[in-house]
Amino acid sequence: MNKVIRSLITLAALGVAATLQAQSAIKLVTVDMAKVYETHYKTEEANAKFNEAAQKAQEQLDELAKQVQGLADQYKDLVEQSKNTVLKPEVRSNAEAEAQKKLETIQRLQNDAQNFRVNTQRSLQQRMKTHHDLVLEEITKVVKDISRARGATLVLDKSGLTASGISAVIYADAGYDITDDVVKEVNKDRPPAPAAATPPAATPPAATAPANNAAPVQFNVPNVTPKKP
Repeated sequence: MNKVIRSLITLAALGVAATLQAQSAIKLVTVDMAKVYETHYKTEEANAKFNEAAQKAQEQLDELAKQVQGLADQYKDLVEQSKNTVLKPEVRSNAEAEAQKKLETIQRLQNDAQNFRVNTQRSLQQRMKTHHDLVLEEITKVVKDISRARGATLVLDKSGLTASGISAVIYADAGYDITDDVVKEVNKDRPPAPAAATPPAATPPAATAPANNAAPVQFNVPNVTPKKP
């Protein structure tokens, strides 16, 4: 009788151990979140808009720089007149007063350009962050859905680096990588590309006067690839 009881207890213990082992088994999948984000059609559309906004901002800054350069040339001429002893005192005095006005205008335009650059860049960065957060939220939901469908219990992002500067995932079988599945899912609603318009016949560029020596205030948008000319 005791042997029977001990046998039953042993079988029960083995059953519990097997159940615990099955419950504790981990099934991993990997995903390259950076690749999914970069290839998401919404990111491509957003980057195009950010680039367009940055280009327009740069054009405005270039225009301000041209104005500053023109005023600087006038200021230089007025200063020379104010120091020219051949001219009458009242003429030199008027030139000095006009030079001071030009200088004040130059300083105001430079401040306006700097404020415009800072404010526009800050606005674009905020828009980029909002887009980044929303798209990552969408991607994360898709990753979770696909992982559950595969019966995965843990997902590792292989796009990041550890504090040692190495990939968080040293090796993973390609069969456990769901990146392509996620890319396909998030891009399933990509709008069709517009039909390409027939380009007009090329015409030789008109001759233009060389630009002045004003150095444009560069406008850079971080994390956005600029359009190629």
